[in-house]
This record gives sequence, C-alpha cells and structure tokens, in this order.
Amino acid sequence: MTGPALPQLPFALRAHGPDGDWSYADGVLTGRAGARTDRFVPPTGEDLEPASDAPRLLGAPEGDFRLAARVTVGFRAPFDAGALYVHAGDRAWAKLCLEYSPHVPTVCTVVTRGHSDDANSFTVRGDSVWLRVSRTGRAFAFHASPDGEHWTFVRLFTLGGDTAPALVGFLAQSPVGEGCAVRYDRIAFTPGPPDDLRDGS
Repeated sequence: MTGPALPQLPFALRAHGPDGDWSYADGVLTGRAGARTDRFVPPTGEDLEPASDAPRLLGAPEGDFRLAARVTVGFRAPFDAGALYVHAGDRAWAKLCLEYSPHVPTVCTVVTRGHSDDANSFTVRGDSVWLRVSRTGRAFAFHASPDGEHWTFVRLFTLGGDTAPALVGFLAQSPVGEGCAVRYDRIAFTPGPPDDLRDGS
C-alpha cells in the first residue's frame, strides 16, 4: 500500500505490515501501533511468530544518506516505541527506537541477522528524542540526540551482503500493550554520510 508523500524525502514510501494509520500534515508524520505489535526474532531460539509484525512505512533511498527525525511516543505500556528502521530482508533488518524499556524512555537498538539482538543505549527525559540512521558504503550507523544538534554515536553495523537495495523509514510498536501513537517531525534527509561518526556531527 502506498504511504503518504513526505516532501523532505526524495523517494516514495510504502506501508508494510499491520495498518499503521499513517498520515502526514504540516511537517508531521503520525502513525499508530496496534495491540501487541512488534518486530523481533528472539535470540533465545524461539522462532518468529507469524503475527509478530509491526507497522512500517518504508522507501528505497539511493547511495549514502542521513535520515533524521524527532520522535515522540505516546507511551502507554512497557516496550511501546517509535523507531527508524532499515530493512534488507525477512531476517535482515534493524531498528533504532525510542522505547519505554520497560519503565523509562530509552534509546534502544535491535539488529537482526537471522535472530535479533537487543541493546539499550541511554535513557531520555520526556517522550521525545531525535533519531538518525545513516548509510555509509556497506554499513549503517545509528545516532541519537536530545536537541537535533549534537549527535551521540549509538551503533555501526552491516546487515550482510549488498546494502544498496535496503529499505529505510519508520516503525511503530506496542509488543505487550494495547497500542500507542507515534509522531515524527523535524524530518530531514541529507545525501552522504556524516563526516565523522563519533565527533557529534
């Protein structure tokens, strides 16, 4: 299903997974995770349940880039989250989340290569934070920021193989709750990777 057009992005978006009720107006993208929606393959050996999915709004940028947005989550239950998401295959994807993890807003990352890992980065005051995903060659980088100016390096990784066809965009989740609303504003897309992944730029 075709998603809303975002003038900040030089590529079209398409909705994936359950209905996210995605809409865009006045510079703000909004979406909603339904009850018990998630995107996670447990590393403990359990398999991904067929219903284990979450609303995603994704497109295919070309070349190296930076995609950033301020993410605000209407937290209602543990692990409710809004995320930037990278998808390279059914079992090759990653998400950078602002997540209620489980009782404090936290910047979290998940990288899935067959099974998912799960790592908390740092806690956040309030219900908003800036998130950024960058592509640099074969690799992707995750950064987060309290103000959209100084960026904290969170993670550098690959998803295996050629990352050029990867889809990138937005995700909402509510793994154990009854759903939550997610808002993305200050959305910005810039060609090229950061000059330095670790100097705050």
